[in-house]
Amino acid sequence: MIRFCKGRYAVRHAATGDDLRAAQRLRAMAFHGDPDGSDSDPFDPLCDHVLVTDLRDGALVCCFRFLPLSDGRDISRSYAAQYYELSALESYRGPMVEMGRFCIHPDRHDPDILRAAWGAMAAYVDDHGVELLFGCASFTGTDAKQYYDAFAMLKHRHLAPKRWLPRVKAPDVFRFAQRLRRKPDAKKAMSRMPPLLRTYLMMGGWVSDHAVVDVQMNTLHVFTGVEIAAIPPARKRLLRAVAG
Repeated sequence: MIRFCKGRYAVRHAATGDDLRAAQRLRAMAFHGDPDGSDSDPFDPLCDHVLVTDLRDGALVCCFRFLPLSDGRDISRSYAAQYYELSALESYRGPMVEMGRFCIHPDRHDPDILRAAWGAMAAYVDDHGVELLFGCASFTGTDAKQYYDAFAMLKHRHLAPKRWLPRVKAPDVFRFAQRLRRKPDAKKAMSRMPPLLRTYLMMGGWVSDHAVVDVQMNTLHVFTGVEIAAIPPARKRLLRAVAG
């Protein structure tokens, strides 16, 4: 079970129905702008949920969930498999975990929240012997033009290895690897890159060659994978130190 503190933030597994409902309320606020709603889906009962709370006022400031898979033969059970054709990953032989529904309270901007969350991810990966961490990293809105430099950088530096590359499944996608010919402006690219995706990339993560246009969630998202063995040793030490 994950349980530790990072500065003024406490990180722990959800243990009760009330914990899960609190996470679902935060997700509704973060994803749908609805402070009184609840965001839930059929994957919730299958997942381990993690909560980050502020010790000063007890407020839930971040949550996400893990779906553990024994290896690539279970990839069709993942949330991402609804949107991406992932048969290339069926041959992956090693424990995997899908990290999903990641959100931070829209009024909280302390970078230590994200650091605490990644510390929890490091602890989970170590505890379960995970070899591949994957999920969907989202850009806010569905207008790809505002993210052209970010997508161009993903194309030039961070595409998945061909042996694992997800193929198109969703009906509405932006094929940035095919469409974009521009050289990315690095400063603009990083300023428009979602914080969660930036962290994935700093750990050696890779992405799909297209983004799914998700009108319901008002996002563009890319499949993102991190092979644990490829994470730079210094980065691993930093992440483990947070949870240690």
